[in-house]
Formats: sequence, structure tokens, C-alpha cells
Amino acid sequence: MWRCGGRRLREALQRLRGCTQHRVWRGMSNPACERALQYKVGEKIHGFTVNQVTSIPELFLTAVKLSHDNTGARYLHLAREDTNNVFSVQFRTTPMDSTGVPHVLEHTVLCGSQKYPCRDPFFKMLNRSLSTFMNAFTASDFTQYPFSTQNHKDFQNLLSVYLDATFFPCLRELDFWQEGWRLEHEDPSDPQTPLIFKGVVFNEMKGAFTDNERIFSQHLQNKILPDHTYSVISGGDPLCIPELTWEQLKQFHATHYHPSNARFFTYGNFQLEQHLRQIHEEALSKFQKIEPNTAVPAQKHWDKPREFQITCGPHSLAANTSKQTMVSVSFLLPDITDTFEAFTLSLLSSLLVAGPNSPFYKALIESGLGTDFSPDVGKGFEDDQIEALLHKIEIQMKHQSTSFGRALISYVASCWNHDGDPVELLQLGNQLTKFRQCLKENPKFLQEKVKQYFMNNQHKLTLSMKPDDKYYEKQTQIETEKLKQKVDSLSPEDKQQIYEKGLELRSQQSKPQDASCLPALKVSDIEPSMPFTSLDVALSAGEIPVQYCAQPTNGLVYFRAFSSLNTLPEELRPYVPLFCSVLTKLGCGTLNYRELAQQLELKTGDMTVSPHVLPDESDPDTYEQGVLFSSFCLNRNLPDMMHLWSEIFNNPSFEEDEHFKVLVKMTAQELSNGIPDSGHFYATLRASRTLTPAGDLQETFSGMNQVRLMKRIAEMTDIKPILRKFPRIKKHVLNCDNMRCSVNATPQQMSQAEKEVEKFIRSLGRSKKERKPVRPHVVEKPAHSGSGERARGNGSQIIRKLITDPTFKPCQIKTHFQLPFPVYYVGECIRTVPYVHPDHASLRILARVMTAKFLHTEIREKGGAYGGGAKLNYNGIFTFYSYRDPNSIETLQSFEKAIDWAKSGKFTEQDIDEAKLSVFSAVDAPVAPSDKGMDHFLLGLSDEMKQAHREQLFAVSHDKLVAVSNEYLGIGKSTHGLAILGPEIAKIAKDPSWIIR
Repeated sequence: MWRCGGRRLREALQRLRGCTQHRVWRGMSNPACERALQYKVGEKIHGFTVNQVTSIPELFLTAVKLSHDNTGARYLHLAREDTNNVFSVQFRTTPMDSTGVPHVLEHTVLCGSQKYPCRDPFFKMLNRSLSTFMNAFTASDFTQYPFSTQNHKDFQNLLSVYLDATFFPCLRELDFWQEGWRLEHEDPSDPQTPLIFKGVVFNEMKGAFTDNERIFSQHLQNKILPDHTYSVISGGDPLCIPELTWEQLKQFHATHYHPSNARFFTYGNFQLEQHLRQIHEEALSKFQKIEPNTAVPAQKHWDKPREFQITCGPHSLAANTSKQTMVSVSFLLPDITDTFEAFTLSLLSSLLVAGPNSPFYKALIESGLGTDFSPDVGKGFEDDQIEALLHKIEIQMKHQSTSFGRALISYVASCWNHDGDPVELLQLGNQLTKFRQCLKENPKFLQEKVKQYFMNNQHKLTLSMKPDDKYYEKQTQIETEKLKQKVDSLSPEDKQQIYEKGLELRSQQSKPQDASCLPALKVSDIEPSMPFTSLDVALSAGEIPVQYCAQPTNGLVYFRAFSSLNTLPEELRPYVPLFCSVLTKLGCGTLNYRELAQQLELKTGDMTVSPHVLPDESDPDTYEQGVLFSSFCLNRNLPDMMHLWSEIFNNPSFEEDEHFKVLVKMTAQELSNGIPDSGHFYATLRASRTLTPAGDLQETFSGMNQVRLMKRIAEMTDIKPILRKFPRIKKHVLNCDNMRCSVNATPQQMSQAEKEVEKFIRSLGRSKKERKPVRPHVVEKPAHSGSGERARGNGSQIIRKLITDPTFKPCQIKTHFQLPFPVYYVGECIRTVPYVHPDHASLRILARVMTAKFLHTEIREKGGAYGGGAKLNYNGIFTFYSYRDPNSIETLQSFEKAIDWAKSGKFTEQDIDEAKLSVFSAVDAPVAPSDKGMDHFLLGLSDEMKQAHREQLFAVSHDKLVAVSNEYLGIGKSTHGLAILGPEIAKIAKDPSWIIR
């Protein structure tokens, strides 16, 4: 996977701030940290020497820095009482051209190694492991291989595969052909068909550069840092990738993938000694130290500013295509290894550009000059602004997610890559203290930084990008010319060799693979039962059910409310997502939108509102529709947060039409920008639209219909008619007629939480007369209570009011959204059975078997798509999809072949066991304390129901898989829906059964 460098640092900091996890009750011991504090500087452990041991209490961890004696490899271990243990090895990779050599290498090393010579061990391990994460990333100047798992044996297995892949890969020529690029006949078995470019990375990068923000970020980096590796595209320019040779790939590995150029990272509560022993014995002991020569020299400062103009493709779904110019002003800042200066400048950039109170927002957005801006662009600041930002850091250090270890890797990766101190970087408490001290000693501290780094900085780049209607046409023309040059230079012998190589590759891809050399967990390694969550449900203010879940939330309170949409008139439904998006951004009560934004930053971690369509667990024709209100805050700020909710519910402001216009344009822009990264999501949502009664509403809220509606609204000259709809929506949503609430907090905080939630509920309005549901068929259904749920008082139970449509008939619709992309996103959906049906478990395992044993080979290896597979949704929609795919109709044919393959039962007991491991890695994925009990609150699922489903998964057999394939997937058995996003397809254009949009 390629990561564009222009966004990396910002995203890493956001991930760290939003992903802190502390999984122990306050006051309990932290054995992992205490164990790590016993290490002594200078201590020798399995070929490594301890260099530093540092407690970082604000992140509840102990950092241990080591170096490998023979090779100089660096090692950082972060000991923390977290069961989701992480490993990563990272190499500094500094390409000097845009052939994508580090990116193609990242793919190719995972295709087989000395100890594990089978084809594609990486993808095979996805099904032989209980990993919570497995991937690899190519950044601008490093390549990283991370995984995480909660199982100790699994950690050792994955570590063995990752070490062998990175240090001892096979790097076979055919793997380079498959993953990088190749010339091959359109039909490899027919030498009369034309030769074309193929390859997974080649297609991935064609897809990546349909995202105009990515084009812009890449050019920005290339132009502001033009002297060395940052002047090229590490992921590969699709027009340069065909210049890369197999020999260059092997040479790049030899010079960059050496322990002397490596940084190892482990995190969690597993023993450090075991990791060190395995890494030393299986890899590092076989190397001697070298000087890697991969350091990046400092960029020479310019003596005057520079300007550049570039072009990109038009976006047919963006508002006002004539106003799609993107502009940035960028400055070269000091080295990222200066951690305090980097921390200060990160805070300064937030103050300058984040939110409606920032000077850039006022100057750029509200002036009408731009509809959205990216913090790639960078007076005095009010005390409240600074305090709000520091509060945000405090609260987000406490906020817990399940991927904290991975967030830490991302946060330290760039600084450590350039020999900065990763431990110093993690000591956020020290940096905050120093920052406050600097402000105290010098009130003009930040203004002086603005002057130094922005006003007086000659290394300033102004970059502008305009859409060009012929952009994709020109790109295709250049690619066609390059292809012609390559083909014209071939001798008859070369062409014969290409044909034979194509046949050899196809033959290798089609051969059954012996993966017995790979380590694997067994199904017996999976825990037979799941841990149950204790819940209390009580009626607040006499009538509103509130679910209380006591959890180690580290001094935070999480509040949610769900309000039904059953009484909302049909014509207002399409506007609900926009209503939700702007509700907390327009002001409320006596607060204008700027003051509200400031209060949200000062008093809460976040307050979000989103529409939800929640399927029923037992009937595909039944669903719940509503709006979810979510927020969290420090314990001390709970009264303030609940007061803000009261004001938003009772006195929302729908008066600020100029600011509303800005929000609309930003929302429309974000939706259209998201299509290249989420095309498969939009394709499958559209394909499932007519399969269940909920499908149409899901498409209305989240699909291409919503993208198109937002484009139309953003282009309206008078936006007031849209704003006038919001008070009508408010009447149906912002009351407690059909509401339920939930609170996750520590046991000590529950008493105050109950009082504040009751006060909030008592403040809410009620309808003077009972509103009837718009759709007549409403089913009242209590959430299933399990042994972990305790009801306080009579009738204190969550009752869900679901919509059902007894007359609904699913029908097949095929839609092609024509978009000017060079790749396709393909989706096919089939209506099957929902969660509690006994066949649901078999279909879930079947989807994984089909992905791993058939679709991966057909769609990715043979077809060249970046991704593809099958999955089963909770509501029983069985989904086939492909992502950044050079093919469309051929991919739909692969889906059909996959069904035939499944019906024939051409899979083994081992295949089924592997699929179970893969499914259970998702079923048993860690859940953050803030999210415990949410399946019960939102979906009405009890732990007993989830345990029953677990037992059904264990019981899936070969016979059951063949039976459900025949029962549900074949043509004529169940209703199918199809959708494609991408360029014109001649065959579909002539087919009247397809709708072209």
C-alpha cells in the first residue's frame, strides 16, 4: 500500500491523538510497564544492548530503546498493559526516480521467501492467523511492515513470516511481473490480441491518481523539496513504472533492506526477551554491519519564493466544476528531528487553520475565495483558542481506541527514520509543560514563530491546480505512446518470449498452492466462548431507557442518544445527512457558530450527529431508522457537555445562511473527493439498493444519490429553501418521543452521569400530539436481554421501533456510473439471510473461502486489480467487490465463476479452518471501552445471541458450505444487484438491461 507523503505527518498526529488506549482500571498495577522498568542501561539481551529505559506516564507506557550489537539495527519497545500487541520493521527507502521501486518491492517481498517459498505467504497468513491487523506501507522515504495480534503463538508465527519476507525474499521474476508491471496480451492465451500494460502496482497507482487531492499533495511535496528523494513519486508514476527492471528491484533490496538500515518496533504486554531472541536468531545473526548510505541531505533553502501551476482531471460530481481550482501556500520548516519545534509548529498550524475561529478560515473560506482548504497551507491568538487546543490534546491522550500501538508507530516513524529521538517525541507531557512555559515567559512566543517561519521565510511555494477537461485523455495518450514505443522495439523473439512468459505466469497463478510450509494456528486455538459485558438499563425521567456500561474509560464519559426518524415525512429524508452534518456547526441558544465551536473544543472531545439505518437481526425486510448523537468529555466537563446538547436540541440556530453555504460546499467537496478511495463502497451500496426495504434509504443517506444531491445543493444560487427544511426535520428528530440513550464511564462516575442525563432528558420537548409513523407497518421489538444485562425498575428495557414492509419484493437493477477514472470499482450483491439465521454463519465462512481460495487469484493476481473479494453483511447481503480494477465485465464473470466453484465444493477442510481463523480474527477484534455494549444499544443484540452465532461459526462444515452455495448464490435462487463505477464500457452501453448514470 502506498501512502502519499504530503499528508503523512498530519495524519499520524491525528491518529495518535485519537487513538490512545488504556485498558486497566484506574489504580490497578501495570505489570508490563513495571517489568520493563527492571531493564538496566548497558544490559545485554540476545545480541542487543539496552540504551535507554524511560517511563512515559501520560501514555501509560515504558519505552525501552536498544541497538543490535553486530548490525547496529535500532529497536524501540513500548511496554504497556495492552493485549493487542504490535510489531513493525521499517527500512529507510530513498528512491531517486518515479519507477515506484520501493512500492513494487514492498509488494514483491511478500510473495515468497527462503523459509516460506510458497506463492503469496502474506495473503495466505491472513487465513492462518488471528491477527487484528496485517499490512505493509510505502511512504516517501521509508517502507514499513506492521502487524498486530492478541495471541502469543500467532505473534511468533507472523514475526517469523515477516522477518523472512523482508530479509530473505525470493524476488522471483514472475512475482515482479505480477505485482509490478508487465507487457502481456490482453488475452494471455491468444497471441493475436494486443499487448498491454498489466500489474497490480501499475493499476493501484492509476487508481491513486484519480484522487485530485493526492495529485496536489504529491506535486506539493515534489516541488517544495526538489533536491533529493522527495522530488520523485515513491509509489510510482504509472507512466514511469514500465521503466523499472527486475534487476533494479533486486539491487534496491540489497542496498536498502539490511538490518543496519532497519528500525524495529514492538508494543504491548508480551515479553520483550522473546521478541529479541527470535529477531536475532531468525534474521539479524546472519548479517554484519554496513554503512547503508540512505540518509537524506537537508534541503537547500531558496533565496526567493517560487510558484507553479499544475492540472488535474475534472470531477463530474464536484460542485461548480468551473470553480475547482486548488491553491496552497507552503513553507519549508525546520528538521522534524527537532521535536519541540515540530510540536510547537503543529500546534501553531492548528491555531492558524483549524475550525471557524482560525484566521485562515475567516480569510479564505468565509470570504468566498475557497470552499475548503487543506492544512498543507499555513497576530496574536486568544487565550481561549490556545486553551481549547491544549484541552484537545489532553482529552485525546486519554481517549482510548483499539489501535493505539499502530498509532504510535505512525507517530514516531518519520522522526525516527531521520535519526530523531522517538522517546522524546512521545513525551507529550514534557512538551506541553515546555510549551506553556514558553507562552508564560514570552506572550509573543507564537507571533514570533509566525514571523520567523511564515512571514520572513523565502522558501515559500505557491502551488495552484486547475481541472483540465482533457486531462485523462492526455494521460491515456501518453500511456498509449509509451506502450507503442515498447511494443515497436520488440523483436519477433521478444514477442514470443512475452507470450510464453504470460502463459507461464497464468499457469503458476492457476496451480493449487501448497502452503504447508507456513506456520498456522488451529481452530482449537480460538477461545470457545466470548467475554460477556455487564450492562444496566434504567428509565430516566420516567420514560426514556438509558443503558449504562461501566468501563475503564480513563476519566472520560461517553454519551450517545438515538432518535427515531419514523415520523419524518418522506420528502425530507434526503436532507437528513446534511442536517446532521451541520447541526453542531451553526450555533445554538445564545452561541453563534464561532462561540459554539470554541465551547466544543474547550469542553468536549467531540460532538457528532449521523443518520443510521440499522438492520434487524432476524428479518431482512425490517429495519430501524434514526439519528445517532455521540460525544465524550472529561469527567469534570460532563455538566457542560450535556448543557450543550440541551441547547442544540432545544434551540438550534438555522439562521446563519452564509455560513451554511460554506458548510454545504465543504461537505459536497469532501463527498466527491472521497469517491476514488471508496468507489467499491458506492458500487456495492448501489448494487444492494433494491434487495431490501432498507437498501433505498441507505443509498439515499450514504450512496451516489447523496453525492449528487449535495452537488446540486452546492450549486444553488439561493440556498435558503434548503435551510427552511431544517426546522421541520428538527420537530421530528430533536425531541425525546422515540429516544434511547447510553453512557459508558467508570463506576465512580455513573451516579453523576445518571443525574446529568436525566437533567438533559427533562429539558427536552415532547410532541403535543402523538405523531403517526409515515410508514404504517411498525414493529415494536425489545432489545434482547442477556445474563450480562440488568434492568432497573419495571419496563426499563430498550424498545426498538422498526419499520417493516410486508409487500416488498426485491428486484434486480444494474447501474453503471460513468466517471472519468482510468480504473473500475465493481459490486455485485445477493440477498441471503440475516444474522440469527442458522445459514448466516455458513455464508460468512463461505465469503472468506471464496476470497482467499478463488477471487484473490482471479481478480488480483490474474486480473491485476488492487483488491477484490466477497463478504457477508449483518443484514444478509452477500457482496462481491473489486477495487481499482482494470476490468469490469471480466470481473463480473469472475464473480459468476466463484459461485460455480463454491457449488462444486472444490475446497478442503484446511481451507475451511483457515477461513474460520480469518473470520474469528474479526469477530474477536478488540473493542474499546467507549464502544462496549454498542451492539446491544444499537442493534438489540445480546451476548448470548453473539455466543450462539460463534457456536454456529465453529460448526460450519464442507457440506453446509456447498448447501448454502446452491441454496442462495446461484442465478434464480436469490435476487442479485450489480453496479460499476468507472469509464464507459461499450458492451454495457449497448445493453438495455443496464442503467447508465
